[in-house]
Amino acid sequence: MVINSLSLQNFRNYGTLDLAFSPGTNLFYGDNAQGKTNILEAVYVLGTTKSHRTSRDREMIRFGEDQAHLRMNMVKNEIAYRVDIQLRKGRAKGIAVNMAPVRKAADLIGLGHYIFFSPQDLSIIRDAPAERRRFMDMELCQLDPVYTSALTSYNKVLDQRNKLLKTLAEDPRDMATLDVWDEQLVRYGNLIIRLRGKFVEKLNEIIAPIHGKLSSGKEHLSITYEKNVEPDAFASAVANGRRRDLYLCSTMNGPHKDDLVFLSDDVDLRHFGSQGQQRSAALSLKLAEIELVRQKAGDSPVLLLDDVLSELDGSRQHALLESIGDIQTFITCTGIEEYEKSGFHIDRRFHVSAGHVEIV
Repeated sequence: MVINSLSLQNFRNYGTLDLAFSPGTNLFYGDNAQGKTNILEAVYVLGTTKSHRTSRDREMIRFGEDQAHLRMNMVKNEIAYRVDIQLRKGRAKGIAVNMAPVRKAADLIGLGHYIFFSPQDLSIIRDAPAERRRFMDMELCQLDPVYTSALTSYNKVLDQRNKLLKTLAEDPRDMATLDVWDEQLVRYGNLIIRLRGKFVEKLNEIIAPIHGKLSSGKEHLSITYEKNVEPDAFASAVANGRRRDLYLCSTMNGPHKDDLVFLSDDVDLRHFGSQGQQRSAALSLKLAEIELVRQKAGDSPVLLLDDVLSELDGSRQHALLESIGDIQTFITCTGIEEYEKSGFHIDRRFHVSAGHVEIV
């Protein structure tokens, strides 16, 4: 897939912006806080309906405005698509594909595949479990519509169950209603757990040789899926934990408590790995994402690199740039001198300054 153009109105610090892209490498450079990351964020929102920076749509709307409009023209398998997203304060976002309204975000996710890599991603190994669950969810949602549907349903059930637990703490007369939510929680949760398990199995096949090459054969990286509960035991865990859930007014068992453990030769990198080992594992994870999309979707993803090369040493920079190949890539940086010195090919350069973008 290739993104041909992007148009923004009242998004972040852009009043109006229209850009045409190269199918190769597009580089945005300029000082910090000028709007480079906002362009990558807009592409990611148009591809996944979500921002990598915030869960609040209103934060992406230009200050003083009530709504923002994002539009992207792309081509996949020689078919042209136009994607429109309207962000509105206090209302759900509007989504359209080829001018036809899309009711569910799941109908857009998966149309293309997007891999976002920022300096924050280098901390995914040592961050809280929520970040690793988010990684699994974002990747699986782009690859598997069944997972997207199950996750959406599970989150709704989980929210309703937690609200009911709080109500029952004050008035237990509707206790029978909890059985209905428990049954749905287990049904959708079991599907999520099984699909995550298969995902991690495939990821391990891909990441091991990538990390072996990155570490010059000195380390073996593996990922363990740390389930909060096994599928066959989920129903009994929910039933046995009901009293505790009622006391805490929260659901304490389920895939919303899952985690991933990264092991280098059986050493838990989160707790015992050096910063260099953690960063190498995070980079291997991103490189594995690229290959996973190629294998599972039969397509190349769009790669969004947000000032990440400045955080990597020379060997890791080389490994990342070498992996780009024929992938359409968007890169932000403060200067282009290092790219020019290294001989890295840049197809189109954009200078960004105070919300103004100029092709150089």
